[in-house]
Amino acid sequence: MKIYTRAGDDGTTGLYGGKRVAKTSARIHAIGDVDELNASLGVARGLADGAIRDDLAKLQSWLFDLGGELACPPGGKFDVRTIGVGHSEYLERSMDEQTKLLPPLRAFILPGGTSLSGELHRARTICRRAERSVLELAEVAPVREEARAFLNRLSDWLFTAARTANAEQNVHDIEWHPSEEF
Repeated sequence: MKIYTRAGDDGTTGLYGGKRVAKTSARIHAIGDVDELNASLGVARGLADGAIRDDLAKLQSWLFDLGGELACPPGGKFDVRTIGVGHSEYLERSMDEQTKLLPPLRAFILPGGTSLSGELHRARTICRRAERSVLELAEVAPVREEARAFLNRLSDWLFTAARTANAEQNVHDIEWHPSEEF
């Protein structure tokens, strides 16, 4: 099977069910940002081990599911509902467990520390962009609340996992201190 079809040379792409939409549409921006987030988790996963690696694998699968859900417009041929409340609850439980092992936050922290922590922070920022894109889509088309909440919770999880990645390597989070004037 060839990877190219030439069907998108006119600036459109196909959704599940065959409907063609502009590649510049809010729906395609949302799908693309979720895909970019998934790719960034793949980079982080390559640096991770243990529970974080296992969770990243699970999250990549869930994000692929979410992309599929976003590619199925309501009222179309397919009605795909992949992300539910349980996905966000899983992230909350994971964060609660991780937080028990972390020092309390006493200041804002800067992204960095270990390479894995830096990649998780990068993924967090991509996640926030993906969330904004999905919210922009929700302004013009229905997007289920569970999907929107999941991305919000995922950015929190990525922040917590970045801190955990540092702690597991005995690397302190980098506290932010206001810059002094020159």
